[in-house]
Amino acid sequence: MQTASDRHEYPAHWEADVVLRDGGTARVRPITVDDADRLVSFYEQVSDESKYYRFFAPYPRLSAKDVHRFTHHDFVDRVGLAATVGGEFIATVRYDRIDADGMAATAPSDEAEVAFLVQDAHQGRGVASALLEHIAAVARERGIRRFAAEVLPANTKMIKVFTDAGYTQKRSFEDGVVRLEFDLEPTDRSLDVQRAREQRAEGRSVRRLLKPGSVAVIGVGRTPGGVGRALLDNIREAGYTGRLHAVNSGFPADLTDLDGVPAHRSVRDIEDPVDLAVVAVPADRVPDVVTECGEHGVQGVVVVSAGYAESGSEGRERQRALVRRARTYGMRIVGPNAFGLINTAADVRLNASLAPEMPRPGRIGLFAQSGAIGIALLSRLHRRGGGVTGDTGVSTFVSAGNRADVSGNDVLQYWYDDPDTDVVLMYLESIGNARKFTRLARRTAAAKPLVVVQSAGSAPQGHAVRATRLPPATVTELLRQAGVIRVDTITELVDTGLLLARQPLPPGPRVAILGNSESLGLLTYDACLSEGLRPARPLDLTTAASAADFHAALLRALDDDSCDAVIVTAIPAIGEVPVADAELAEALRSAAARVPGKPVLVVHVELGGLAEALSAATSTAPAPDPRAPGARRLRPSQQLPPPAPAPQPPAETVPRLIPAFPAAERAVRALAEAVKYAQWRRDTAEPGKVPEHDDIDEKGAARLIDRLLARGQGLTLGTEETRELLGRYGIAVRSATPAFTPDDAARAAAALGYPVALKATAPHLRHRADLGGVRLDLTDEEQLRRAYAELCGLFGKPEELRPVVQAMAPRGVDTVVRAVIDPAAGAVLSFGLSGAASQLLGDTAHRLVPVTDREAASLIRSIRTAPLLFGWRGSTPVDTPALEELLLRVSRLVHDHPEIVAVTLEPVVVAPHALTVLGASVRLAPPPARDDLGPRTLPAY
Repeated sequence: MQTASDRHEYPAHWEADVVLRDGGTARVRPITVDDADRLVSFYEQVSDESKYYRFFAPYPRLSAKDVHRFTHHDFVDRVGLAATVGGEFIATVRYDRIDADGMAATAPSDEAEVAFLVQDAHQGRGVASALLEHIAAVARERGIRRFAAEVLPANTKMIKVFTDAGYTQKRSFEDGVVRLEFDLEPTDRSLDVQRAREQRAEGRSVRRLLKPGSVAVIGVGRTPGGVGRALLDNIREAGYTGRLHAVNSGFPADLTDLDGVPAHRSVRDIEDPVDLAVVAVPADRVPDVVTECGEHGVQGVVVVSAGYAESGSEGRERQRALVRRARTYGMRIVGPNAFGLINTAADVRLNASLAPEMPRPGRIGLFAQSGAIGIALLSRLHRRGGGVTGDTGVSTFVSAGNRADVSGNDVLQYWYDDPDTDVVLMYLESIGNARKFTRLARRTAAAKPLVVVQSAGSAPQGHAVRATRLPPATVTELLRQAGVIRVDTITELVDTGLLLARQPLPPGPRVAILGNSESLGLLTYDACLSEGLRPARPLDLTTAASAADFHAALLRALDDDSCDAVIVTAIPAIGEVPVADAELAEALRSAAARVPGKPVLVVHVELGGLAEALSAATSTAPAPDPRAPGARRLRPSQQLPPPAPAPQPPAETVPRLIPAFPAAERAVRALAEAVKYAQWRRDTAEPGKVPEHDDIDEKGAARLIDRLLARGQGLTLGTEETRELLGRYGIAVRSATPAFTPDDAARAAAALGYPVALKATAPHLRHRADLGGVRLDLTDEEQLRRAYAELCGLFGKPEELRPVVQAMAPRGVDTVVRAVIDPAAGAVLSFGLSGAASQLLGDTAHRLVPVTDREAASLIRSIRTAPLLFGWRGSTPVDTPALEELLLRVSRLVHDHPEIVAVTLEPVVVAPHALTVLGASVRLAPPPARDDLGPRTLPAY
């Protein structure tokens, strides 16, 4: 039982699953009084050396007093966390709040002493680093700002844990002990360290799934047919290079072999280690299978079985229990209800999926949440390749089903530094953690193209994730800012992916068009204009053009410095000697190879063999057998060379293949996406910076927020409180004086000085000048009283209008600046012009906070009505530098203080030489216990 002094509510939100350095998982949770036996057992398995490093003296066993101390915590001044695998402790960490003299203390003391102990068998897995992140987050939540740790000089591993964390720290040496002190406020370096560790850990966890040394298929039938048998056959027929086992509890005791594959009644019966288990048993049997796998040391599980969250509330609970059980043993799960995963690498050749054929190897990574869409994508990539391998094939494929554990974010972490993947294609029904996805996408897109199609799906079934409140168009815009190539259909996904896999990025939007059809050239020209490209007039080679004519024309276009990309249009030739497909393809390919820095695309109409011929060079695919049933006989020009025995060479040594498209608009749309992505890559090469402002009082704003929040859980600030808080960040809001009577209005105007404005601030009239609730440029008392009477006559009594008097601001363009905290996406800064027209058209631009100076400049230029700010139709340009600075200050405000959940500045009148904020509102709420600056965690269940 907890004692009176220990009676604090158990902090369940501190519980978390984490991925460790080697790709395995562990559970982090608070230590409680019920953990006494676990603690003793854990301590008995720690070496004498580790015990000596922890206590600075021989300490063979824990006394009853020690056990009591290390299991009784108040979760405020004394906190202990444990990392567990299989329900048993593998590491512990604790802090004790201390005063300046190092004695036990309570708040407001903001320093604590921290100490770790990691079981020797688990040292080197990054357990201590993960625990440090979590105990630091707990300490910050409890008002502790600084940790102190005393370490023996010989304990270099623990010293490295502290020094590598990236916190601001100082070190001293006294009485033979190293004393480390470090602030817990996250720094840029600590966040970089944390995210680099996250990437390595999550990437390795997926690598263990995709590159297993041994695989067990559980649920294999003795006779052909059934899902389990199909999975086994697919793995075997793909040529898997590792050890393969068939498992079924119903196998006879004397069955040891199934078509050449070792057969077992249980995973426990397999003498060798098993890295990956593929499970195809009924849902009610899966928990027992997962337990067997965990006890045998299996690293990952693919659950093909259905009957989980997709089937309703009972299935959702079954899914949560499945994930909890797998994570108990440090395993990761693909699925349930998964289609499977594929790795075409020559040294793996794993087809642990329901796809009956192994995809051709290539350099495209493919992720699909839906099995049906996964099949469609694999089929389209195969078909569009025209029998081609090389660049247009697949490196790895993951179809995660209900993505209860492994998600698109995890696979992105793997693909980020996967040397076998050059382009990433993803079909997402939803984005469970949009904030993390955006962060990972930005980093991945800086290294390789990331093309995404997102359906209007819901959050992942069974996930405890926060849903976004942002409109789909806003989410799309934010994804594009992160470098994501966002397309609408799987056709566009494949079109764009093939172009990016086969061709270089275009240097700009200027497009040359040439071909043997004037009409098709004009269609391509119009499509380019519609997509915002800059096409030159099409060059018509006429239908009599030979392959040599195409070669010469393409070479001239590529050599032209005013051309960034070339689209070749081709229709079947009419004449005595038509151009052969292979001849034309070779002519185009040889010309493109002469100038390799510009992309070339082909639009072909009913040219059966051209698409195949264009991509047939360097193919490693075997030629189709013309004797096979249903096979189409190929002309000699279409025959493919025999398979190459060597593994595929690196991307930079593979000849670029020219993509062919059956319609002009599809080719142009793919090229337009490549142009925008290339421009994003150039822009992010110089990402800008978040400027410092000497007049920002961050600490003063924090004290004010704490004082205001002490009044309630969430509140909208009053006018004066809003002005004071914004003023701490150099944002001045023009005062407005309430006028409950005409005499009040006259006195306020006399104090402010004419001219003045009279405004109704009732909620239904606020910021609605179109309804007539505002009177401007009132130059004397007579006009003011007349305007007051008019407003009352139109809208009712003064208490209904809530009129205010405000000094006139310099004339300019009325704008709106907003910042909101979205539960999933995080802090988002928005900008647009004020007024009903902009609201009706949705003409608002968005950026993720914190915003850099380059992003602030692009934000105000990205709305459709931006020309009004820059001298449209002879008007005077307004002070956009002042507007950019205002955006940067608002961004800093919400980034520095997560308690600020909404800010609105409306209107912000931007004049030629200054701007004026005429209205503002701020809403506060307690910050979330965990956010993207917090420790690494897997999605909660």
